[in-house]
Amino acid sequence: MADSGYTQEQVYLEFSDKVMRYIRSKISNQQDAEDLQSQVFIKVYQNFDKFNESKASMSTWIYNITRNTVIDFFRTRHVHSDIDDEVAEVAGEDDSFNDILNQETLGELAAALQKIPQRERDLLILHYYSGLTLKEVAMRMGMSYSNCKLIHNKALGYMRRHMKID
Repeated sequence: MADSGYTQEQVYLEFSDKVMRYIRSKISNQQDAEDLQSQVFIKVYQNFDKFNESKASMSTWIYNITRNTVIDFFRTRHVHSDIDDEVAEVAGEDDSFNDILNQETLGELAAALQKIPQRERDLLILHYYSGLTLKEVAMRMGMSYSNCKLIHNKALGYMRRHMKID
């Protein structure tokens, strides 16, 4: 295990809001979202000594725990009605960007973002950094949801090529 330089308290202070934004982008019920946020940090603390900085950054590691906790929530609740298209695809669509995060440093990611067209860069930043759903990004950018999904996939393709990810 590599020393991350973080204490458990620092991890919570730095990542709790980001975890909640991600969860709220997938779950509308505030109480469920708060429960999931607690579950995420319980898992983080239980596995804190297993974190290996050489395999992933702290943010990527916490993102994976958060994403998997949300997926487990939907699996165990067997939620089928009124699930947003994007939530139903949570297991698939985020994997592409997650692969990028796991394979490159944040500096290389930032450099690759600078190489892609502004519209695609804005879309990725709004979706992944600001935590907006693709529907919210589409509304904010003044485009249809289907066009937003196409541009999202195109932007991920640009990122893969610029970062030379297969």
